[in-house]
Amino acid sequence: MTPEVIESHGVRLRPFRPEDAADVTVGCADPLTQRFLTGLPTPYTESDARRWITEDAPAAWAAGGAAYAVADPATDRLLGTVGLSHANAYRRQAEIGYWVTPAARGRGVAVAATRALSGYALSAGTIRLELLTHEENTASQRVALAAGFRYEGVRRSASSSRGGDRHDLLAWVRVAGDPPGPTARRLPDLPDGRLTDGVVTLRRLAPEDADLMYQLHSRPEVVANQAPPVPPERAAVERRCRVSESGWLVGGIARMLILDAATGAPAGSCGLSVSDPHAGEGTVGYALLPQWRGRGYASRAVRLVAGWAFGPAGLARLAAGTVPDNVASHRVLERVGFRREGLLRGRLPGPAGTRTDDLVFGLLPEELR
Repeated sequence: MTPEVIESHGVRLRPFRPEDAADVTVGCADPLTQRFLTGLPTPYTESDARRWITEDAPAAWAAGGAAYAVADPATDRLLGTVGLSHANAYRRQAEIGYWVTPAARGRGVAVAATRALSGYALSAGTIRLELLTHEENTASQRVALAAGFRYEGVRRSASSSRGGDRHDLLAWVRVAGDPPGPTARRLPDLPDGRLTDGVVTLRRLAPEDADLMYQLHSRPEVVANQAPPVPPERAAVERRCRVSESGWLVGGIARMLILDAATGAPAGSCGLSVSDPHAGEGTVGYALLPQWRGRGYASRAVRLVAGWAFGPAGLARLAAGTVPDNVASHRVLERVGFRREGLLRGRLPGPAGTRTDDLVFGLLPEELR
């Protein structure tokens, strides 16, 4: 049984009241809420809000879950909602969800409400709580991490859109005995959002970089050094840019744009993927636009990535794989301190069903130049 009121972490969780209808309408009619919370009527009206307060919220309680209004303890004004659904008493698990009114965003309300309700539920006998997010909803992913949830994997086709299409959801989980948060991240944010040596600057790849990334990774010489050597589809590049931040948050890959520090002009891209988290190994990759080649920009970018990987990211080893005849890439790596470690025959998919060798380089922290 959940209590009627929970006051914790600076928020009050209480039952909904008729006077909450106007604030519920504002919150649920907001475009961001509509985008990521499936099943909401469009347009969302005050009559929908009253139905939620008098019918849907009580039904959530009757089903063994919870539907709390998140209120400011000082004014009791509605800030959002948090609740439990899909409760399974036998497995002692449930799913937690929330939304926050536009005016209350950026104040830590979602984190506070999630910590308050999950903390109570886990202390009262629930063993496992799930929080599901869209890949592009990185604000919600940051809430999950801040509230002590850990990334567990992808729920394929777990959500439906208004058009009937199915979408994957990311599963974040907190179990009894886990610390309340925040969860340590494998790939932390860049300090001040960037890395720079005064000549080149690196920042996280963003959705607006899709045109540049498609142009860069469609170039024949760049495609030839990819595995497999097939030009990318435009939609795949756009999606890669849209979910770049999520890649950092789940701890899989840090994709970055290389900029000329003096002008801010884009010069290329680079990235660090966590290839073996248990061994503390990452893999680096990079590509430059033709007009920026031959200036040492690739070496500078890799050096910055390596310093960040061995420092804030806490990796113990870096690897890089290249096709054997890509001499320019070999020189980039060697200038940074990478050493040739071996040739893996037929490791990579090549053109027309063939296989390609992979020349592997490795770098340890003390070898970084």
